Order: sequence, then C-alpha cells, then structure tokens
Amino acid sequence: MEAVLEAVRRDTFGRRPAGRLRREGRIPAVVYGGGSEPQSVAVSPKDLLRILRSESGANTIITMRVEGGEEARVLVKDYQIDPVKHELLHADFFRVAMDRKVKVTVPIVLTGDAKTARTQGGTVDFVTREIEVECLPGDIPEHITIDISEMGLHDVVRVKDLDTGGKWTPLVESDLLIVHVVAPRTAEESGAEGAAEPEVIKKGKAEKDEK
Repeated sequence: MEAVLEAVRRDTFGRRPAGRLRREGRIPAVVYGGGSEPQSVAVSPKDLLRILRSESGANTIITMRVEGGEEARVLVKDYQIDPVKHELLHADFFRVAMDRKVKVTVPIVLTGDAKTARTQGGTVDFVTREIEVECLPGDIPEHITIDISEMGLHDVVRVKDLDTGGKWTPLVESDLLIVHVVAPRTAEESGAEGAAEPEVIKKGKAEKDEK
C-alpha cells in the first residue's frame, strides 16, 4: 500500500517550538537516509495515525510532499506516543529507493478454523507473531498469512515452510517455530506441575525518562 503525507520544513527546535507545533495541529519529525542529510519537518499527526492504523501500518510506502515541491518515498522508522493522551508526539522516517531492498518487520496472521486440532483435543500455540524480512519496497507484504484449518496434533509451521512467492527473504533462522498444535496435558503432568510451584519474584518496572 502507498499513501501521501504532506510536510512542512521545520527550523526551530526544542520543547517550546514542539509544543507550539502540536497546538497548530502538527508534530515534529525527521527524515533520514537515502544519501541525503537529515531533514527536519512537521507533519499532521492525524494523517500519520491514519497511515499507521491501515492494513500495512508502519510498512506503508509514503510519498512525503514537502512544501516547495520536494518529494521523497519514505517508510516510518519510529514514532513516539504520549502514554497518557495516546497522541503522536514525534516521528522518524527513512528514505527508500524503489529499486533497493529494505529490511522490515512483518506481522504474521493465522487464518482458518482449527477444527481438526480441537477435535483431537489439541491447542494452537502461536509462538512467533512477526519476523524480519528483506525485499524491495514495492514487495513489502502487509502481513504473512498461515492457514491453520488442516493442522492437527503435533503439526508444526516453521519459517522454512512459509510461501515467500519469491518476493521476500526471511532474515531469521529457517527452523524458527511460528505455530504448532500442542497435545492436551495428561493428569500426571498437571499433578506434577501443581506439586512444585515456582517462587514468584516481583520486580518493579523501571521508568524511562523521555528524551
């Protein structure tokens, strides 16, 4: 999927200018890569959120139109969201060339009704929910689909079983487990687990200061 995002140049920096931008309906952003110097811009958070919430999400090829007629093909590299208001605060983009491969993380989606597995008393265990792949920007898949309709007890799908269509290459181990059907526990296994309960050590969650 491709989308268009309007941007304006930005030449003021710091907390106050960023706050002023947000009140005007824009957020600060930076465009990197492509053999060019980083460029500071401002974009509409509403337009960017619409892209991020689309089917292809952060893997959407964006045509960024900067005031003055400049255009660049970009991908979202990173973004920051206010943990309280859940609003976009900042975004980073990187330039892409349509004839040069990129590395992206693609979600994995299970389809179909695991009727066979349920009939046999098994449980579908979805282990790996996304993988990193390499491909041309125009070949980035929105997601990788695995049909679990015919999966039964002890059936396994690994990275090497995925159909790439010759358009993308996994950048993870070929034997990496994605999904399998687990057999039901026996009474002996359940009893043994209950007899030896591990000690739970509670740890406080570290808070990171925003930079």
